Amino acid sequence: MPQKEKWDPEMAEFQPQKKRFILASDFDQTLSFNDSGYVLSELLGIPLSEYERKITGMAKLNLVQQGGELAYLLLHDPEFRKIRREHLYEAGKRVRLKPNIDALYGFLSKEVEGFHFDFYVISAGPVEIIRSALEGIIPPDHIHGTEFEFGPKGEIQRILHVTAGYGKVAAVDTLLEELKVGPDRLVYVGDGSSDIHVMLHVNRRDGYTIAVSENKYLAPIAKRSILSENALAILIPILEDVAGWDSMSIRNVFESKGFLIQQWDKVQTDLLTIIPSSNVAVAEPEGVTASE
Repeated sequence: MPQKEKWDPEMAEFQPQKKRFILASDFDQTLSFNDSGYVLSELLGIPLSEYERKITGMAKLNLVQQGGELAYLLLHDPEFRKIRREHLYEAGKRVRLKPNIDALYGFLSKEVEGFHFDFYVISAGPVEIIRSALEGIIPPDHIHGTEFEFGPKGEIQRILHVTAGYGKVAAVDTLLEELKVGPDRLVYVGDGSSDIHVMLHVNRRDGYTIAVSENKYLAPIAKRSILSENALAILIPILEDVAGWDSMSIRNVFESKGFLIQQWDKVQTDLLTIIPSSNVAVAEPEGVTASE
């Protein structure tokens, strides 16, 4: 179908109207290599094994929404209660980001012909850490994370909002409503179990989901899985499945920007565990006895 045209009085000519999409991405281990909790643990001198023990224990108890464990520790754990607002900002500067997030943001905003993608980050991590880590790359008002109320000395007094589990569902629905975008125009990118609820929600409403890990619960839900240490890899399924580009066009545009796709393996893997059924008798092959 021909694209709808709109009149631009300044340009005094008709211009095709771009299809507007929202790209919502998780942060920890999606746009970064390490978890915010690990960075804070190192900052406090807490052994990573101790942090993992506490997080795993809360996950087993289902004490908080999956992904909200760090927020609980910051408010209630004696060791993590030492954290102040300035520590969250410092931790953000220590986060190891995946390369080329800025190139990904710029390309999706301006360079996909006929499309415009509004890039948002939705994470259960403290919003101060994420905004600090992505400072100068993604506008702070495009970053949504766990929010705290701080005391006069920068201490955390209470949790205002946690963007974890169903909290991510609420966040993407709020974005759709505020930006007046249909649910089929939403792309969500995530890496872990805390993204399951929001991916199921996005899929149900005809959106598009991308997993950037081999998480055994997430990969079967996502419409595409991409494994790469470069943030630009997220472009590939978007350009292929959303914008309708072919492989050669994608390779050419990467090369025009100074990037080479050196390896691109498309593999679909089925993971199976097969065991004997206790309800089915196993027949002996004809002419063979058990003693043989």
